[in-house]
Amino acid sequence: MNVSIILAAGEGTRMKSDMPKVLHKVAGKAILSYVVDNCIANAMDKTVVIVGHKKADVMDYFKDAPLTFIEQAMGEGVPYGTGYAVYCAIDEFSDEDKVYILTGDTPLFKEETIARFRAYVESHDFDACVLTAVVSDPFGYGRIIRDQDSTIAGIVEEKDATDKEKAITEVNTGIFAFTGRALKENIGNLSSNNNQSELYLTDVIQMLKDDGKKVGGFTICDEEEMLGVNSRVQLAACEKIMRRRINKYHMENGVTFLDDASTLIDSGVKIGRDTILGPSIHLVGETTIGEGCVIQGASRIVDSTVADGAVIDSSVVEKSVVGSGVTMGPYAHLRPNCVLEENVHIGNFVEVKNSHIGKGTKAGHLAYIGDGDVGENVNISCGVIFCNYNGKEKFRTTIGDNAFIGSNVNLVAPIAIGEGAFIAAGSTVSKNVEDGSLAVERSEQRMIPGWNRRKDS
Repeated sequence: MNVSIILAAGEGTRMKSDMPKVLHKVAGKAILSYVVDNCIANAMDKTVVIVGHKKADVMDYFKDAPLTFIEQAMGEGVPYGTGYAVYCAIDEFSDEDKVYILTGDTPLFKEETIARFRAYVESHDFDACVLTAVVSDPFGYGRIIRDQDSTIAGIVEEKDATDKEKAITEVNTGIFAFTGRALKENIGNLSSNNNQSELYLTDVIQMLKDDGKKVGGFTICDEEEMLGVNSRVQLAACEKIMRRRINKYHMENGVTFLDDASTLIDSGVKIGRDTILGPSIHLVGETTIGEGCVIQGASRIVDSTVADGAVIDSSVVEKSVVGSGVTMGPYAHLRPNCVLEENVHIGNFVEVKNSHIGKGTKAGHLAYIGDGDVGENVNISCGVIFCNYNGKEKFRTTIGDNAFIGSNVNLVAPIAIGEGAFIAAGSTVSKNVEDGSLAVERSEQRMIPGWNRRKDS
């Protein structure tokens, strides 16, 4: 059985945050989620997450994931270090298992990298194997010491390294593979006799080597993958790299970016081919964009579905469904739970909330459609307000097909406007209107001759 152990118990003090470090997001996804998804994608039979600092928050965030959580005790008198964290999970694997150790704060490892590492491990008879990288600046990383036969003789941490060892540019990425037997036999024998006074998992490598065991090393070429998050600066660096990867993926699959540097696409977003994204677009969460869409002008779309051929300009869409051929904006706002059917037009400064809009309906400008069920080919003129709230409860407005709602009309819900009905401009309508009827609700106009002269005098 293949068992993965993810180390995610750290306090992350350099983040200066009340949130656990591993729950901070990169491209809209928690740091730890990338590591968990990597294990799942690489068919780990069991994934164990070591939690400590604010463990309840981490466990709640991943409550629906197929994970086993083990607490690493923290506080005075309790050992620290990666070795102790792994020791906490000693009962979660057997001698016959292959155990993979990953760190929960490294979101940039690609699935194919872990797959190649696993394939290398399985094709060699090692008691342990280390994923290594050759880097331009090795400061802060454990240095890899190689034997003449290229197997690994040991790993020396930065603070324990000699000047000669510090010159080595091959470093430990923090990802290991062990046979269950080798790990069980040695993890309990670690010593904290080092400059950090911690139990180093890397010391297990030295123990195995001293015992005549064979330790392999698999080297990756892209040092970006091993970047971890210990501060806001490193978080921003990982964010930049991940955004670049995501945009490149979509471009390679037929999406046009007019300015990829300013276009932010979250990791869970799907985009169809021949869609054009203008500068300053932000597609958030589990959003899906169809084919041949045009999204421009600093639009933000959150957890929504946009069908083929839609055009959205400088608008916000939240948790809604936008049909094919819809045009929106500029400065329109779809609040949650909206459905726009085919060829709807929602123009500038129109807000729609919790409403269903039928095919071909148009609301060109300066309107509020709240809690409405609007039919097909309805005209909603400038200044129309759905008065859906009486101070205590929300009520719905229903409008039939082919109705015409004139300018500056207030529809006081609950109300139903029939098919083909016509509501005259300036009316405040609080009673149902029958099919094909004209509704006019205005006070009588008064004329006062000479009033302006008398006012001025």
